[in-house]
Amino acid sequence: MVHALDEIRRVLIPNGILIDMRPLAERWQVEVVSANEFKETGRVNDLPEQVNGDTAANKAIKESEERVWFRHDKEELFPFFYSWDTPSEMEEFFEDDWADFVELSEETKQATRSAWALGNADSRVRVRMKVLMTRWKKL
Repeated sequence: MVHALDEIRRVLIPNGILIDMRPLAERWQVEVVSANEFKETGRVNDLPEQVNGDTAANKAIKESEERVWFRHDKEELFPFFYSWDTPSEMEEFFEDDWADFVELSEETKQATRSAWALGNADSRVRVRMKVLMTRWKKL
């Protein structure tokens, strides 16, 4: 990753801006929501691949800062939501797209299915991710 940051630094114009935007491994919330209800039904379990990726990215950006390639300019955390019509659609997405990074416990799956089944007609299932966006200025 440090090599990639060095390459970005090489091609970035003087005083150019690097935007580091990525979801953080923080046991994202699983929720059932409707127009007038909200219920947290559990959290995802972060797998080593996800946690190790966060650690490696943080280490690489810190090393690039120590090498005086970039200066930390601004940072924000914000929520980002993935949303599905049904719990089964969410579970399928997890199996197909996120199986290497996060997983759902059986307890969370069951709690989500139950809350959705008891919810309003417009109930949806969603995962609330925490996304980090940091602006770095090239030195």
